[in-house]
Amino acid sequence: MLSAADNELMCRVGPDTPMGKFMREYWIPALMPEEVPVPDGPPVRLRLLNENLIAFRNTSGQVGIIQNACPHRGASLFFGRNEEDGLRCVYHGWKFDVSGACVDMPSEPAESNFKNKVRTRAYPCIERNGVIWTYMGPRDVPPPLPDLLPNLHPECRVGKSMRECNFMQALEGDIDTIHFGFLHAGHVRPEDTAPRTPDYYAVKVRNAELKVIDHEVGATYGAYRPAEEDSYYWRISNFMLPFYTQNPTLLIGRKTMGNAWVPIDDDHVMVWAFNAPTPDGDKPGIGGLQPNQRRNGSDERLAMQMYGASDVRGFLPETTDWLGRFRPAQNLSNDYAVNREAQAQGLIYSGIPNGANPQDGAMQETMGPIYDRTREHLGTTDAMVIRTRRKLLDCVRAHHDAGVTPPGVDKPELYRMRSGGLLAAPGVDALELTKEIIFGRSLTIEGEEPAIPQTV
Repeated sequence: MLSAADNELMCRVGPDTPMGKFMREYWIPALMPEEVPVPDGPPVRLRLLNENLIAFRNTSGQVGIIQNACPHRGASLFFGRNEEDGLRCVYHGWKFDVSGACVDMPSEPAESNFKNKVRTRAYPCIERNGVIWTYMGPRDVPPPLPDLLPNLHPECRVGKSMRECNFMQALEGDIDTIHFGFLHAGHVRPEDTAPRTPDYYAVKVRNAELKVIDHEVGATYGAYRPAEEDSYYWRISNFMLPFYTQNPTLLIGRKTMGNAWVPIDDDHVMVWAFNAPTPDGDKPGIGGLQPNQRRNGSDERLAMQMYGASDVRGFLPETTDWLGRFRPAQNLSNDYAVNREAQAQGLIYSGIPNGANPQDGAMQETMGPIYDRTREHLGTTDAMVIRTRRKLLDCVRAHHDAGVTPPGVDKPELYRMRSGGLLAAPGVDALELTKEIIFGRSLTIEGEEPAIPQTV
């Protein structure tokens, strides 16, 4: 468990909080390009780290992110006119460019130089492969973008979904490997899955032992359990500061993927998913682990078991308010479309259809906006959650108390990490065996063929 003080330190992300200042040292995923699709298009509201902001694409195609309140008398720039490389407040016509400079002040006399003395808070933006990144920190010259492997690929696929809880509450679900065999697959029998696949081993033995290691930008776990007589199945997953995870559902080295758990405010998080294409995704894995597959692809009952089905899916209609985009249709107001009949019949363990996202959301959101972690009772399989919290809190304190630069800010190459699963012989430390793959230094281990062609 955490103390109440540590829980507050970890969860509060406003501009005057230690965690908020720590996170602002990093580049933040802010928008997908399609949210501001055209030059001179409508501005959009954007809340990040407890700040209300306005995003727009100017006439030249650059994206700007500036404060919501006009620095004149506080009117919302959401209603501004996006024209001629700037956003003009409709109250008195003051106009600001993407750097925050006031470039026109028609309400003042022509001879006045007052506009040269006025700026609005603005954050620089960079677009890279489906993500608009912003830097909200103190540096005049921002650090480099992190080398997140999937986002380095020109065909990076990006998705977003909002959850109504604190960012750590949601993030911790992605570094908790044990819940897969219950929440998502508690109804799945080993015989329903193909032998030597990740799903087969995860439901054959639903508990595991964990080995957790620290590294410069976070922590990594290896969860291992008996597989065959001569092997253990390992699931390897990463946490990277300040809010990135890579889950272990695929074969190690096969695919570059990851999630970002970006705080909207203390009580809401935007979940980003990054995926790069995999040229040889069906190739056997290290140690003979095979890609996931169902025994019978035409078995409708099994498809229902593995994925669920419901008419309630996708997102609610978008609105223009601060929390109006990427809101799941399955949510607390409709009990996440839980199907008690499917639950009772053993079709879906949780009864919540449509797979992992709504199932995870239901567990995390129903803890409340920020769970009181002084009430927890953590077990051995929570080792990665414990280590991740400790790493994050230690780094936040070092930054706040001693001015230590947050890890990874100036070392983008440390984010070239991979996760996944493999089979290893008894007594073999798979974290050590695959460290060159995990830390992005190689795609092979000694005695194995290349895991995947280099994609970036």
